[in-house]
Amino acid sequence: MPISPSAALLPCAELHLHIEGTLEPELIFELADRNGIDLPYADLEELRARYQFTDLQSFLDLYYSNMEVLRTGADFAAMTRAYLRRAAAAGVRHVEMMVDPQAHLLRGVPLEECINGVAGVLATSLEEFGISTVLIAAFLRDRPIAEAEDVLRQLLAMDAPIAAIGLDSAEVGNPPEGFVELYRMASAAGLKCVAHAGEEGPAHYVEQALDLLKADRIDHGIRALDDPALVARLVRDRVPLTVCPLSNVRLRAVDTLADHPLPQMLALGLNVSVNSDDPAYFDGYVDDNFAALQRTFGFSPDQLAELAVNSVESSFASGERRAELLELIRAWRAAQGVS
Repeated sequence: MPISPSAALLPCAELHLHIEGTLEPELIFELADRNGIDLPYADLEELRARYQFTDLQSFLDLYYSNMEVLRTGADFAAMTRAYLRRAAAAGVRHVEMMVDPQAHLLRGVPLEECINGVAGVLATSLEEFGISTVLIAAFLRDRPIAEAEDVLRQLLAMDAPIAAIGLDSAEVGNPPEGFVELYRMASAAGLKCVAHAGEEGPAHYVEQALDLLKADRIDHGIRALDDPALVARLVRDRVPLTVCPLSNVRLRAVDTLADHPLPQMLALGLNVSVNSDDPAYFDGYVDDNFAALQRTFGFSPDQLAELAVNSVESSFASGERRAELLELIRAWRAAQGVS
Protein backbone atom coordinates (compact mmCIF):
# COMPACT_ATOMS: atom_id res chain seq x y z
CA MET A 1 0.00 0.00 0.00
CA PRO A 2 1.53 3.36 -1.00
CA ILE A 3 2.04 5.84 1.80
CA SER A 4 2.22 9.59 1.68
CA PRO A 5 5.55 11.46 1.52
CA SER A 6 5.05 12.44 5.18
CA ALA A 7 5.92 8.85 6.05
CA ALA A 8 9.53 10.00 5.91
CA LEU A 9 8.72 11.95 9.08
CA LEU A 10 7.20 9.04 10.98
CA PRO A 11 7.99 10.00 14.60
CA CYS A 12 10.12 7.33 16.25
CA ALA A 13 12.88 6.57 18.70
CA GLU A 14 16.28 5.35 17.53
CA LEU A 15 17.66 2.85 20.02
CA HIS A 16 20.61 1.36 18.14
CA LEU A 17 22.94 4.10 16.97
CA HIS A 18 26.73 4.32 17.27
CA ILE A 19 27.68 7.98 17.15
CA GLU A 20 31.06 7.14 15.60
CA GLY A 21 29.12 5.40 12.82
CA THR A 22 27.54 8.72 11.82
CA LEU A 23 30.89 10.19 10.78
CA GLU A 24 30.24 11.14 7.16
CA PRO A 25 33.14 11.23 4.65
CA GLU A 26 32.91 15.00 4.25
CA LEU A 27 33.25 15.51 8.01
CA ILE A 28 36.15 13.04 8.13
CA PHE A 29 38.09 15.24 5.67
CA GLU A 30 37.05 18.42 7.47
CA LEU A 31 38.25 17.16 10.86
CA ALA A 32 41.43 15.74 9.38
CA ASP A 33 42.25 19.16 7.93
CA ARG A 34 41.42 20.84 11.25
CA ASN A 35 43.70 18.49 13.19
CA GLY A 36 46.53 18.25 10.64
CA ILE A 37 45.98 14.54 9.99
CA ASP A 38 47.10 12.91 6.76
CA LEU A 39 44.38 10.53 5.64
CA PRO A 40 45.19 7.33 3.72
CA TYR A 41 42.68 8.40 1.04
CA ALA A 42 43.38 10.92 -1.68
CA ASP A 43 39.81 12.21 -1.84
CA LEU A 44 36.18 11.50 -1.01
CA GLU A 45 35.79 9.19 -3.96
CA GLU A 46 38.63 6.94 -2.81
CA LEU A 47 37.24 6.85 0.73
CA ARG A 48 33.73 5.99 -0.45
CA ALA A 49 35.14 3.19 -2.58
CA ARG A 50 36.19 1.45 0.63
CA TYR A 51 32.59 1.23 1.88
CA GLN A 52 32.09 -2.20 0.35
CA PHE A 53 32.10 -4.66 3.24
CA THR A 54 32.29 -8.43 3.21
CA ASP A 55 31.48 -8.93 6.90
CA LEU A 56 31.42 -7.18 10.26
CA GLN A 57 35.21 -7.19 10.67
CA SER A 58 35.86 -5.55 7.29
CA PHE A 59 33.56 -2.73 8.37
CA LEU A 60 35.14 -2.41 11.81
CA ASP A 61 38.61 -2.02 10.28
CA LEU A 62 37.51 1.10 8.37
CA TYR A 63 35.31 2.30 11.24
CA TYR A 64 38.19 2.39 13.72
CA SER A 65 40.59 3.84 11.16
CA ASN A 66 38.31 6.79 10.46
CA MET A 67 38.01 7.56 14.18
CA GLU A 68 41.57 8.90 14.04
CA VAL A 69 40.18 12.31 13.05
CA LEU A 70 38.34 12.63 16.39
CA ARG A 71 40.81 14.34 18.71
CA THR A 72 39.06 17.07 20.69
CA GLY A 73 35.78 17.67 22.42
CA ALA A 74 34.91 20.04 19.57
CA ASP A 75 35.35 17.18 17.08
CA PHE A 76 32.99 14.91 19.03
CA ALA A 77 30.52 17.77 19.33
CA ALA A 78 30.59 18.45 15.58
CA MET A 79 29.91 14.77 14.83
CA THR A 80 27.06 14.62 17.35
CA ARG A 81 25.43 17.80 16.12
CA ALA A 82 25.61 16.62 12.49
CA TYR A 83 23.86 13.37 13.39
CA LEU A 84 21.11 15.11 15.37
CA ARG A 85 20.43 17.50 12.51
CA ARG A 86 20.04 14.59 10.08
CA ALA A 87 18.05 12.51 12.57
CA ALA A 88 15.56 15.33 13.11
CA ALA A 89 14.97 15.42 9.35
CA ALA A 90 14.38 11.64 9.48
CA GLY A 91 11.62 11.88 12.08
CA VAL A 92 13.67 10.75 15.07
CA ARG A 93 12.32 12.34 18.24
CA HIS A 94 14.29 10.35 20.81
CA VAL A 95 17.71 8.71 20.45
CA GLU A 96 19.68 6.38 22.69
CA MET A 97 23.17 6.91 21.41
CA MET A 98 26.15 4.63 21.96
CA VAL A 99 29.69 5.94 22.23
CA ASP A 100 32.83 3.78 22.36
CA PRO A 101 35.11 5.33 25.01
CA GLN A 102 37.72 2.53 24.81
CA ALA A 103 38.30 3.14 21.13
CA HIS A 104 39.27 6.73 21.89
CA LEU A 105 41.29 6.07 25.03
CA LEU A 106 43.37 3.60 23.02
CA ARG A 107 44.26 6.49 20.68
CA GLY A 108 45.29 8.73 23.56
CA VAL A 109 42.12 10.83 23.57
CA PRO A 110 41.17 11.73 27.17
CA LEU A 111 37.88 10.31 28.38
CA GLU A 112 36.61 13.79 29.17
CA GLU A 113 37.12 14.99 25.59
CA CYS A 114 35.08 12.11 24.23
CA ILE A 115 32.25 12.02 26.77
CA ASN A 116 31.88 15.74 27.36
CA GLY A 117 32.11 16.53 23.65
CA VAL A 118 29.12 14.28 22.92
CA ALA A 119 27.18 14.97 26.11
CA GLY A 120 27.52 18.73 25.80
CA VAL A 121 25.51 18.62 22.57
CA LEU A 122 22.99 16.13 23.93
CA ALA A 123 22.29 18.44 26.87
CA THR A 124 20.51 20.88 24.53
CA SER A 125 19.33 18.47 21.83
CA LEU A 126 15.65 18.64 22.82
CA GLU A 127 15.60 22.42 22.55
CA GLU A 128 17.79 22.61 19.45
CA PHE A 129 16.57 19.60 17.47
CA GLY A 130 13.40 18.38 19.17
CA ILE A 131 15.15 15.14 20.10
CA SER A 132 15.38 13.80 23.65
CA THR A 133 18.47 11.70 24.30
CA VAL A 134 20.08 8.96 26.37
CA LEU A 135 23.83 8.30 26.27
CA ILE A 136 25.08 4.70 26.39
CA ALA A 137 28.73 3.79 27.00
CA ALA A 138 29.43 0.76 24.81
CA PHE A 139 32.31 -1.59 25.54
CA LEU A 140 34.45 -3.45 23.03
CA ARG A 141 33.97 -7.18 23.42
CA ASP A 142 37.22 -7.96 21.56
CA ARG A 143 39.32 -6.01 24.07
CA PRO A 144 40.47 -7.28 27.51
CA ILE A 145 37.63 -7.54 29.97
CA ALA A 146 39.68 -5.90 32.73
CA GLU A 147 40.12 -2.86 30.48
CA ALA A 148 36.36 -2.48 30.10
CA GLU A 149 35.87 -2.71 33.86
CA ASP A 150 38.54 -0.06 34.43
CA VAL A 151 36.92 2.30 31.93
CA LEU A 152 33.53 1.84 33.60
CA ARG A 153 35.12 2.74 36.94
CA GLN A 154 36.55 5.88 35.36
CA LEU A 155 33.16 6.82 33.92
CA LEU A 156 31.48 6.36 37.28
CA ALA A 157 34.21 8.31 39.09
CA MET A 158 33.79 11.27 36.76
CA ASP A 159 30.00 11.07 37.11
CA ALA A 160 29.67 10.76 33.34
CA PRO A 161 26.13 11.49 32.10
CA ILE A 162 25.52 7.94 30.88
CA ALA A 163 22.27 6.07 31.53
CA ALA A 164 23.27 2.62 30.29
CA ILE A 165 26.10 0.43 29.06
CA GLY A 166 26.30 -1.69 25.93
CA LEU A 167 28.49 -4.38 24.38
CA ASP A 168 29.58 -4.09 20.75
CA SER A 169 32.39 -4.73 18.23
CA ALA A 170 33.38 -8.18 16.89
CA GLU A 171 30.78 -10.63 18.16
CA VAL A 172 31.90 -14.06 16.95
CA GLY A 173 34.22 -15.67 19.49
CA ASN A 174 33.50 -13.03 22.12
CA PRO A 175 30.41 -14.32 23.97
CA PRO A 176 28.53 -12.27 26.55
CA GLU A 177 29.50 -14.66 29.35
CA GLY A 178 32.88 -12.96 29.77
CA PHE A 179 31.32 -9.65 30.79
CA VAL A 180 29.22 -10.67 33.79
CA GLU A 181 31.22 -8.58 36.29
CA LEU A 182 31.14 -5.50 34.03
CA TYR A 183 27.36 -5.70 33.85
CA ARG A 184 27.05 -6.40 37.57
CA MET A 185 29.02 -3.22 38.24
CA ALA A 186 26.82 -1.23 35.88
CA SER A 187 23.60 -2.55 37.36
CA ALA A 188 24.83 -1.83 40.89
CA ALA A 189 25.46 1.76 39.78
CA GLY A 190 21.85 2.05 38.60
CA LEU A 191 22.62 1.87 34.87
CA LYS A 192 20.42 0.15 32.30
CA CYS A 193 22.01 -2.65 30.29
CA VAL A 194 21.90 -3.49 26.57
CA ALA A 195 24.09 -5.82 24.51
CA HIS A 196 24.73 -6.73 20.90
CA ALA A 197 23.85 -10.39 20.43
CA GLY A 198 22.69 -12.58 17.59
CA GLU A 199 23.93 -10.41 14.72
CA GLU A 200 26.63 -12.74 13.41
CA GLY A 201 26.87 -14.71 16.64
CA PRO A 202 24.57 -17.64 17.46
CA ALA A 203 21.20 -17.61 19.19
CA HIS A 204 22.67 -18.73 22.50
CA TYR A 205 24.56 -15.44 22.71
CA VAL A 206 21.13 -13.80 23.04
CA GLU A 207 20.31 -16.18 25.90
CA GLN A 208 23.61 -15.35 27.60
CA ALA A 209 22.96 -11.62 27.29
CA LEU A 210 19.59 -12.07 28.98
CA ASP A 211 20.50 -14.65 31.61
CA LEU A 212 24.06 -13.67 32.51
CA LEU A 213 24.22 -9.96 31.74
CA LYS A 214 20.58 -9.29 32.66
CA ALA A 215 20.28 -7.14 29.54
CA ASP A 216 17.18 -4.98 29.33
CA ARG A 217 17.37 -4.93 25.54
CA ILE A 218 19.08 -6.89 22.77
CA ASP A 219 20.79 -5.08 19.90
CA HIS A 220 20.21 -6.97 16.61
CA GLY A 221 18.98 -10.40 17.75
CA ILE A 222 18.13 -11.72 14.29
CA ARG A 223 19.83 -15.09 14.95
CA ALA A 224 17.32 -15.73 17.73
CA LEU A 225 15.06 -17.12 15.01
CA ASP A 226 17.31 -20.19 14.89
CA ASP A 227 15.93 -21.25 18.30
CA PRO A 228 12.12 -21.59 18.52
CA ALA A 229 12.20 -21.87 22.32
CA LEU A 230 14.15 -18.62 22.54
CA VAL A 231 11.70 -16.93 20.18
CA ALA A 232 8.81 -18.03 22.42
CA ARG A 233 10.61 -16.54 25.42
CA LEU A 234 11.32 -13.26 23.66
CA VAL A 235 7.68 -12.96 22.61
CA ARG A 236 6.40 -13.85 26.08
CA ASP A 237 8.66 -11.35 27.84
CA ARG A 238 8.39 -8.63 25.17
CA VAL A 239 12.18 -8.38 25.06
CA PRO A 240 13.11 -5.45 22.78
CA LEU A 241 15.20 -6.30 19.72
CA THR A 242 16.77 -3.29 17.99
CA VAL A 243 16.96 -4.49 14.41
CA CYS A 244 19.07 -2.71 11.77
CA PRO A 245 17.92 -3.91 8.31
CA LEU A 246 20.23 -1.97 5.98
CA SER A 247 23.18 -2.65 8.27
CA ASN A 248 22.47 -6.37 8.16
CA VAL A 249 22.49 -6.29 4.36
CA ARG A 250 25.65 -4.20 4.04
CA LEU A 251 27.53 -6.45 6.48
CA ARG A 252 26.29 -9.62 4.77
CA ALA A 253 24.38 -10.88 7.79
CA VAL A 254 21.60 -11.36 5.22
CA ASP A 255 22.09 -11.52 1.46
CA THR A 256 19.49 -8.97 0.39
CA LEU A 257 16.82 -6.90 2.07
CA ALA A 258 14.21 -9.22 0.57
CA ASP A 259 15.81 -12.01 2.63
CA HIS A 260 15.63 -10.05 5.88
CA PRO A 261 13.66 -11.76 8.66
CA LEU A 262 11.99 -8.59 9.93
CA PRO A 263 8.54 -9.43 8.48
CA GLN A 264 8.77 -12.90 10.04
CA MET A 265 9.82 -11.37 13.35
CA LEU A 266 6.79 -9.09 13.32
CA ALA A 267 4.48 -11.96 12.37
CA LEU A 268 5.81 -14.00 15.29
CA GLY A 269 4.98 -11.18 17.69
CA LEU A 270 8.55 -10.17 18.52
CA ASN A 271 9.11 -6.70 19.91
CA VAL A 272 11.26 -5.27 17.12
CA SER A 273 12.17 -1.71 16.23
CA VAL A 274 13.98 -0.26 13.21
CA ASN A 275 17.33 1.46 13.65
CA SER A 276 20.25 2.66 11.53
CA ASP A 277 23.27 1.33 13.50
CA ASP A 278 26.11 3.12 11.64
CA PRO A 279 24.24 5.12 9.00
CA ALA A 280 27.19 6.92 7.41
CA TYR A 281 28.65 3.54 6.46
CA PHE A 282 25.47 1.77 5.41
CA ASP A 283 23.75 4.42 3.25
CA GLY A 284 20.81 4.49 5.55
CA TYR A 285 19.46 6.68 8.33
CA VAL A 286 16.20 5.65 10.02
CA ASP A 287 13.98 7.16 7.34
CA ASP A 288 16.01 5.35 4.68
CA ASN A 289 15.48 2.07 6.54
CA PHE A 290 11.73 2.63 6.80
CA ALA A 291 11.49 3.59 3.12
CA ALA A 292 13.48 0.51 2.06
CA LEU A 293 11.25 -1.76 4.14
CA GLN A 294 8.13 -0.23 2.62
CA ARG A 295 9.46 -0.63 -0.92
CA THR A 296 10.63 -4.20 -0.37
CA PHE A 297 7.83 -5.62 1.76
CA GLY A 298 4.95 -3.23 1.10
CA PHE A 299 4.62 -2.40 4.77
CA SER A 300 1.43 -0.50 5.46
CA PRO A 301 1.26 2.70 7.50
CA ASP A 302 -0.16 0.59 10.33
CA GLN A 303 2.87 -1.73 10.26
CA LEU A 304 5.28 1.19 10.15
CA ALA A 305 3.49 2.78 13.09
CA GLU A 306 3.73 -0.50 15.01
CA LEU A 307 7.50 -0.44 14.57
CA ALA A 308 7.62 3.18 15.75
CA VAL A 309 5.47 2.40 18.79
CA ASN A 310 7.79 -0.51 19.63
CA SER A 311 10.76 1.84 19.51
CA VAL A 312 9.18 4.26 21.96
CA GLU A 313 7.90 1.60 24.36
CA SER A 314 11.33 -0.10 24.35
CA SER A 315 13.20 3.11 25.11
CA PHE A 316 14.63 4.34 28.40
CA ALA A 317 12.82 7.67 28.04
CA SER A 318 10.76 8.91 30.95
CA GLY A 319 7.12 7.92 31.15
CA GLU A 320 6.13 11.49 30.33
CA ARG A 321 8.36 11.62 27.25
CA ARG A 322 7.13 8.23 26.03
CA ALA A 323 3.56 9.48 26.30
CA GLU A 324 4.45 12.55 24.22
CA LEU A 325 6.10 10.41 21.55
CA LEU A 326 3.21 7.96 21.38
CA GLU A 327 0.86 10.89 20.86
CA LEU A 328 3.00 12.06 17.93
CA ILE A 329 2.73 8.59 16.39
CA ARG A 330 -1.04 8.58 16.89
CA ALA A 331 -1.22 11.91 15.07
CA TRP A 332 0.91 10.50 12.23
CA ARG A 333 -1.37 7.47 11.96
CA ALA A 334 -4.40 9.75 11.73
CA ALA A 335 -2.70 11.76 8.98
CA GLN A 336 -2.19 8.51 7.08
CA GLY A 337 -5.86 7.61 7.42
CA VAL A 338 -5.20 4.80 9.88
CA SER A 339 -7.71 4.54 12.70
